[in-house]
Amino acid sequence: MGGQDKGLTPFRDKPMAQRIAERLAPQCDGIMINANRSQSAYKNFGYPVITDHLTGFQGPLAGMLAGLQNLHTEWMITVPCDGPFVADDYVKRMHLAAASNGHDLAVAACGDRLQPVYALINQSLAHSLGLFLSGEERKIDQWFGRHSYSIVDFSDTPEMFENVNTLEQLKILERL
Repeated sequence: MGGQDKGLTPFRDKPMAQRIAERLAPQCDGIMINANRSQSAYKNFGYPVITDHLTGFQGPLAGMLAGLQNLHTEWMITVPCDGPFVADDYVKRMHLAAASNGHDLAVAACGDRLQPVYALINQSLAHSLGLFLSGEERKIDQWFGRHSYSIVDFSDTPEMFENVNTLEQLKILERL
């Protein structure tokens, strides 16, 4: 992306992260954005902006921990900043799966492939995640594997998992 912050990259005339937040807002009680740079630009979207407590860009789990530590609800839903096609029923389907199975964690999938940055996490797992990260582990699937979790298949909306890693991909996805 040429060093540009992906979440601030325009997608159909809006920053990707703003577009995603607007798609999630009707599905959630609140939105918060995890950003370790460009915080003032993200604050312009009108949502609280939090940063990782761990230094050195530790990966998605560090952002998930920061979210859980700043959470004012029982559940947190996560999405990456570079996936602009969030399903209209994403949050509902994740909650239904977790509730029906009695799990504190739900993970989206497309067919047999887990999409671990698309997750629903109960606040009760914050301590577990903190301990995991203090052991210098960073792999999402390894932390998920320590818990029972629901897998929610979104094969009917595979575009949800299209992400933008290059300017060429951005142009292709804007045409979808």
